[in-house]
Amino acid sequence: MRVVIASCSVDYSGRLDAHLSRATRLIMVKADGSVLVHSDGGSYKPLNWMSPPARLAELEPDDDDREAGVVARWEVRAAKTEDRLVIRIFDVVSDSSVELGVDPGLTKDGVEAHLQELLAEQIEVLGSGYRLVRREHPTPIGPVDILARDAEGAAVAVEVKRVGGIDGVEQLTRYLDMLDRDPLLSPVQGVFAAQQIKPQARVLAQDRGIRCVVLDYDALRGMDDPSSRLF
Repeated sequence: MRVVIASCSVDYSGRLDAHLSRATRLIMVKADGSVLVHSDGGSYKPLNWMSPPARLAELEPDDDDREAGVVARWEVRAAKTEDRLVIRIFDVVSDSSVELGVDPGLTKDGVEAHLQELLAEQIEVLGSGYRLVRREHPTPIGPVDILARDAEGAAVAVEVKRVGGIDGVEQLTRYLDMLDRDPLLSPVQGVFAAQQIKPQARVLAQDRGIRCVVLDYDALRGMDDPSSRLF
C-alpha cells in the first residue's frame, strides 16, 4: 500500500462529475488498484475514490497546471468504464509505501459465521438446483464466503452478512472481478445475502447486476417454518 499526504485537488468524471478544491488530504493507493482520497473527517468514508480494476498513471503537469503550482498529475482510469479520477498534487507532505501481505480476512461474529455455515448446508435456499462448490473460496484479495453453481452450472459467488451495507457490496464486487479472470468460472454471478439489506446497498447491488437475498436465520436453523405463518 502507498500512503501519500499532499496538498491536492481532485476531479472525477464519468457516471457523475465531482470536484474537490485544493486542500491537504490523505491519498491511499492499494495493491488491488483502488485509489481513495480521504480528509481528516468523515469517519472511514473517502471523499472520492476509484474502485478496482483501475490503472494509475503519474504524469507531468501541463503548462496550465504548472503555472497553478501543480507538481504532479495523477490519472486513475477505470478498466471497464470511462470513469476517470484526476488528482493534481501541489505539495507532498509525506509519501511512503509498505507491503502489507495477504490479509487473513475479518473474523466474523457468531451469527454471521453461522449464517454462512447454514446457507452452505441449505444452498437451494438461493434457488432450485443450486449446489455448493466450497465455502471460503480463495481469491487473490481474500476468500469469498461461498462459491456455488446454479441449475445451469454457472458459477455464483455469495457474500454473507448479518446486516448488508454498501461496504459488503463493494467487497463482493472486488471478489467477482477477481473470479471473473478465471476462465473455468467466468462469467461469475453475484449474490449478496443477509438478514437485513440496507436500501442503499440494495440499489448499488442491483445497479451492478448482483442479486440480493434476505436470509431468515430462524428458518435456516429449523426454529421457524415460514409456511405455517399466518402473515
